[in-house]
Amino acid sequence: MRKVSKKQAKELAALASLPDDKIDLTDVPEVLDWSRGVVGKFYRPIKKPLTIRLDADVLAWLKNQGRGYQTRINKLLRAAMEGRKRRRGKYRLRPEE
Repeated sequence: MRKVSKKQAKELAALASLPDDKIDLTDVPEVLDWSRGVVGKFYRPIKKPLTIRLDADVLAWLKNQGRGYQTRINKLLRAAMEGRKRRRGKYRLRPEE
């Protein structure tokens, strides 16, 4: 992300101080149809580094699918997490909870 120049910062501060009814939106069309909107498009969860031990055959299977095996691991775990959430109504750390 690039830094904001002093001129841009001054313009942004001036805009931020304006009340909503004083902002000119005539050049921005109002969006009435949100059916093609994408929820979470710009959401990026915080990533945490970790060391994990996987069975050699599981790792080989993931790597044989091409680049991005770590991303695939994350997607598989997220799908499992979300599936469990849908089935049980909330996240649980242990199956017996």
